[in-house]
Amino acid sequence: MPTWITASRWPLRWSSPLGVIVALLAATPVSGVAQDLRGPLVVYNAGSLAVPFKLLLDAFSQRHPEVRVRQEHSGSLAAVRKLTELDRIPDILALADGTLFPALLQPEYASWYAVFARNAMVLAVSPMVQPGDRATADTWPDVLLDGSVRWGHADPAVDPAGYRTFMVFDLAERYFGRPGLGRALRDRSEPRYIRPKSADLIALLQLGELDYAWLYASVARFHNLPYVTLPEAIDLSDPRFADEYDRAVVRVPGRTGAPGDIIAIRGRAIELAVSVPREAPHPQVARAFFRFLVSQDGQSILRGAGLPTVDPPDFRGIPPAGLLP
Repeated sequence: MPTWITASRWPLRWSSPLGVIVALLAATPVSGVAQDLRGPLVVYNAGSLAVPFKLLLDAFSQRHPEVRVRQEHSGSLAAVRKLTELDRIPDILALADGTLFPALLQPEYASWYAVFARNAMVLAVSPMVQPGDRATADTWPDVLLDGSVRWGHADPAVDPAGYRTFMVFDLAERYFGRPGLGRALRDRSEPRYIRPKSADLIALLQLGELDYAWLYASVARFHNLPYVTLPEAIDLSDPRFADEYDRAVVRVPGRTGAPGDIIAIRGRAIELAVSVPREAPHPQVARAFFRFLVSQDGQSILRGAGLPTVDPPDFRGIPPAGLLP
């Protein structure tokens, strides 16, 4: 069963991201330094997982000092295309949308994946917007339709947070009973405020260059950004609303990104997933890192970074023997 963080779901309070990193690494026990693993570990992760995976990799490196980590962040669709278009195969692939594995990577590049965390879409608010002027769960559509309000989102062609933003718009149209709302909100989207990764919007909010941005709840919470919590019927957080989410469909470029290569992605409760690709260049190190990720220590680090973990992980497909702790 998913392990949700209680007390408004996202209660973690830290003075700064650096404080989280220091505190979590200091609190994570190192049961002896392992000398058996050595060599590279190449990790491609979604931009929204940059900080949680940095925490995991730092803790893993403490245990295995001979492992040389290389971590790359991108939108999940961009990460997929590194494999499918550029033939760049990592040891670990962690995506913000688990459905991309069966849609674009199986069976050629991955035979299995594991759902390890969930999330929710939120409308993050710039600290420069005065509390009395901020949008609410009821008023945000009209606030975003106001031509004087600056708001942004991730590029739906490369980042699931982008196409999930459009799904939220379509679900809000039904939720509020306002025909045409989804299209109106899309039409208000300004290209100058679209970024390849949702994480790229954080600095714009902090500097007041944007009033609002669509982020994952864990990301907004970690960076101490205020945000509008949406109803669960539209925030893509709760599997109980699967039938409702399924009504939202967004078309995006497929595995090649070429013109005419289009796939339809249906709304689902947000699931973050990870796999060791079939041709991972350093499989022994990759499997060891995966075991650490799903261990109690790894799960604690993820929860400390604000992610609601799925414990034990939900495997889709048949993982190789010896993969679990």
